[in-house]
Amino acid sequence: MTKLAHNVVDFPSRGIRSGKSEKERPATRANLALHPVIASEEVFCSPALRKLAYYADDNTLIFNMDVSTALDHLARHHMLVNCLVTSPPFYGQRDYGVDGQIGLESHPKTFVENLVGTFKKVRPILAPNGSVWVNLGDTYWSGKGAHKSNEAKQSARRFGLRPQDAKGDGSWCIPKQLLLIPHRFAIAMQDEGWLVRNDNVWVKPNPIPDQVRDRCSMSHEYVFHFVKERWYYFDKRAVGRPTDAGTILPPLDTWELPPVRGKGSHKARFSEELVRVPILATTPSRGVVLDPFAGSGTTLAFARKNGFRCIGIDIKKEFCKAMVNELSGIIAQEAKEVVTE
Repeated sequence: MTKLAHNVVDFPSRGIRSGKSEKERPATRANLALHPVIASEEVFCSPALRKLAYYADDNTLIFNMDVSTALDHLARHHMLVNCLVTSPPFYGQRDYGVDGQIGLESHPKTFVENLVGTFKKVRPILAPNGSVWVNLGDTYWSGKGAHKSNEAKQSARRFGLRPQDAKGDGSWCIPKQLLLIPHRFAIAMQDEGWLVRNDNVWVKPNPIPDQVRDRCSMSHEYVFHFVKERWYYFDKRAVGRPTDAGTILPPLDTWELPPVRGKGSHKARFSEELVRVPILATTPSRGVVLDPFAGSGTTLAFARKNGFRCIGIDIKKEFCKAMVNELSGIIAQEAKEVVTE
């Protein structure tokens, strides 16, 4: 095994401090992780890559295509991503009406395999000290056949015969069974070599009530934090909890945040507060944030507002158009700030 040289590393990245010196630290693996490499402007603004994009500027790329295809393009063009934050389609929850969508597989095991396969394609473009954050909710197996209720508030989730409405297999898929999809996914990611750092819990204070009589109403989802290596970039000071003694504690792993209700064309939005800790803690200055299931564009909007570059991928053209519309306001504000400086 190659030993690290006994030299020192300068740390210009935002908010990173040592207890002894802000300028120099020994070049240990832990310290090197806090000095991340970011994608060059040449790579990010590559004309060949822009030609493939639905939208492109010096700070944002949006791709309207199958996620695997887009990730392959990014890898071929040597893109380097520092932070990935996403909320992929949940199993059997919505039909987005697009061929090739993830989430409507006939068996939850296939859904998990497809999702893990997607993140396998992320590995070549994720910086060695980068982070992956995945928001994922659970569901129950029903086995009752197509939905027949006229409840308006359930119409987005009940779109005919969902995968979990089928008869089942007597194993995972048994009526009333909680499928435990988030943790099956996390374990499958471990089996692929990812390190699981947290299974953060998003607590929803006012969830849509479950229409059931024999169990508790669900009010949480998970946000898993994965890394490729033991040492990775994490700026605790950007998101931590200050103490009376002047030290900084890390953020808690439970986040109580209200969900965003039905704004725009995307019915499964999450709030910018949900992506705040992932992006601010694990993205260095001018780093690249990726959302491979970008949907409404929350991740991109927050990243752009905080000075990071961002990449969004979505298979549905309507969502890509909505992302561009959302970004137009942010870009206009950036232009105003430049003029007033």
